[in-house]
Amino acid sequence: MESLYILIPLSVVLVFVIGLVFWWSVRSGQFDDLQGPAYRILFEDRDEAGSGDAVPPSGKPADEEKK
Repeated sequence: MESLYILIPLSVVLVFVIGLVFWWSVRSGQFDDLQGPAYRILFEDRDEAGSGDAVPPSGKPADEEKK
């Protein structure tokens, strides 16, 4: 029974701290864009492939294939 005198106030303080951390994260914009990073990971290679420096599957640079 005596342990409840410690555990109940400790749990109330812990809930208060967790609430403050959650409030801070919402106010600082941590949850603004949840889907953007996932799509950025998927489509990041597309920018590199369009640069023109990529070697085609034949192994020759693109300007030599046109000759």
